[in-house]
Amino acid sequence: MSVVSSVLVPYTSYLRVYEPLAAFAEPERSHWARYARRGDLPTAQDELRRSLADLTSTPPVGVPVHESGDAFVAELDGVVCVCPWRTRLRGWLALEELEGMFPANVLDLVLPAVVRGQAAADHQRWQRRHPDARPWIRTTVWQVPVRWFVLFGDEEREYRPADEEERPVLRYRTPMVEARRRLARALRTLRENVPEGLLTEGLVDVGRWLEEFHPHSLVELDYGGLVHALSAERLAGDRSAADVAEGLTALRAGDEGGAAEAYARLAERWRAVRDRQFTN
Repeated sequence: MSVVSSVLVPYTSYLRVYEPLAAFAEPERSHWARYARRGDLPTAQDELRRSLADLTSTPPVGVPVHESGDAFVAELDGVVCVCPWRTRLRGWLALEELEGMFPANVLDLVLPAVVRGQAAADHQRWQRRHPDARPWIRTTVWQVPVRWFVLFGDEEREYRPADEEERPVLRYRTPMVEARRRLARALRTLRENVPEGLLTEGLVDVGRWLEEFHPHSLVELDYGGLVHALSAERLAGDRSAADVAEGLTALRAGDEGGAAEAYARLAERWRAVRDRQFTN
């Protein structure tokens, strides 16, 4: 996560899972219970600032030396749920992704090869002790993947325009049971109507990830830093989850034209965002 931040901040979106306290074994459960009662919980902006602080140190810290003890906190039907940051684990995973995204000479400018090599060795040792570990947060840059929108309904969209003190917020939240139901239905629709492709593969991957969590969890899609890449008008009018749902409904009804129209709206909206990655 720290590595991604250094190159692509702030245009990052997030898919998060908040698990109820009952999902955690002791002593972690008690830790999160005490943590959730605090009155000064950190925000997503705090998490980002800490990541950037590591990267501006000398030498830069690509992956934190110690795992974060912080989390995001939310409530679902009156039940406290937490989404651990797991910054160190996410840093290792982000480093692996960057190795395939940028040439070595570019990465060397951000993180020297010796730093990346040490991080990779640390990850391998850690993995041997924690073979089943998984992050509660997934990230991507300059887009929100179509497969993420499948998990949510338009009625779950939350939009808060910017004011003098706060940046704009655009997010979706849904119970885990609804996310899994929508994903399963979408997979069935795709397999019955279109050839196997990247969207189907992506949904299978997300489904496997969701199965790792408590069934009474909360799932959140947060536009995060992408709100800075979209005008207020575009944010207010962004109904991407609705477009995805409309396209899938059209496919189930055999309306290929309707499905194509919904996909075209979605593709054009996000192509305009991705194109900004290559502007000066």
